[in-house]
Amino acid sequence: MTPSTSTQNLLTLVGRALLALLFIPAGFSKLTGFAGVTGYIASKGVPLPEVAAAIAIAVELGLGLMLLFGWKARWAALGMAVFVLVITPIFHNFWASAPAQVGAQQLNFYKNLAIAGGLLIIAAFGAGGWSLDARKGEAGATGGARNSALRT
Repeated sequence: MTPSTSTQNLLTLVGRALLALLFIPAGFSKLTGFAGVTGYIASKGVPLPEVAAAIAIAVELGLGLMLLFGWKARWAALGMAVFVLVITPIFHNFWASAPAQVGAQQLNFYKNLAIAGGLLIIAAFGAGGWSLDARKGEAGATGGARNSALRT
């Protein structure tokens, strides 16, 4: 099956929106519950929990919105993938969880790896034709082998 360009653009837009749906509300939640978030981050042994929470908000809200609108989407997706890969073993360390929590933490651990995989695909192939990157003529906005290197 060779999908049409409009089908590819639609699917890429829907994929970006679904990924952003995970991050943007989480960023707003962290922003409105900053004290609780910093307490939770501190409980995991992360140094400078206020800074870590601010970074999480910037990634989830800032990069999440960039991904949603397809603006510098390849860089946004790469930043988000790195963020997810860094935080996942800290917050979903199922190997050190209480027995009752192992299943849930393991599920979240592997879901996060899958999310990072989806973000890396966007980093590799671009935001698609229905994006701000494509409207601005950004290199790699529509992906393809010839555009596989990240560009600004």
